[in-house]
Amino acid sequence: MLKQRIITALILAPLALLGLFGLDGAPFAVFTGGVVMLGAWEWANLSGVRAGAARLIFPLALMALMLLAWLADDSHARWPLYLAALAWANNLRWVMRYPVASQEWHATGVRLAVGMLALLPTWFGFIQLKASGGEWLLYVLLMVWAADIGAYFSGKRFGKRKLAPRVSPGKSWEGVYGGLVATGLLATGYALSGFADWLPLLLVTLGVTAASVLGDLLESMFKRERKMKDSSQLLPGHGGVMDRIDSLTAAVPLFSLLLPWILGGGA
Repeated sequence: MLKQRIITALILAPLALLGLFGLDGAPFAVFTGGVVMLGAWEWANLSGVRAGAARLIFPLALMALMLLAWLADDSHARWPLYLAALAWANNLRWVMRYPVASQEWHATGVRLAVGMLALLPTWFGFIQLKASGGEWLLYVLLMVWAADIGAYFSGKRFGKRKLAPRVSPGKSWEGVYGGLVATGLLATGYALSGFADWLPLLLVTLGVTAASVLGDLLESMFKRERKMKDSSQLLPGHGGVMDRIDSLTAAVPLFSLLLPWILGGGA
């Protein structure tokens, strides 16, 4: 398994970096849209749609919406980001009340709608972060990675209190605190480099870090309901695309939504 993970990472990492930082304009939109569509194909299965032909409808619907937004020159619209913020607030309630509230989202149509509100704003967020400068797209990726690393080591060393035992028994509050410390240090480093004022960047970073944990928990909740370990086996040793971007589906649109406030110095 370790050998598979290393080989897959060595292949995918350069491709991901090339796509995210080597492409601009329409090619970048196509690349990020392709990632979103792969996530949507897996999400359809998480929602209970197993049949091959029927399962394609959901990613094709997302593709149509992204294409319409691009052709209408509306990919910089802010409303999908606000919609994402509302959706993630509701997702938090579902995760906190699992399994009591599971009947609210158990229907396939509701689960597909949840996926739509997670994945489509992610694409808008990627487009808008890219337009704001590659340094901010890089920052969000570094933030999610730092949160994961900090949570892993802090949770492994100090983890005692379970974060959401019914959803993801392996996560602890101590892990969350470790992730917040790691991203807080990242925000401080970015501020010292002159990219933004420290306080607004720190506040947004800590809030979005917490939201990225929710992105992971939401997918874990859906996988638990479907009795699945991974969203798919598309990436040998790593599971599926959703397993790699679940935190980003919360972090990217929310950080993109709040970036103007950061650049305005919190005004």
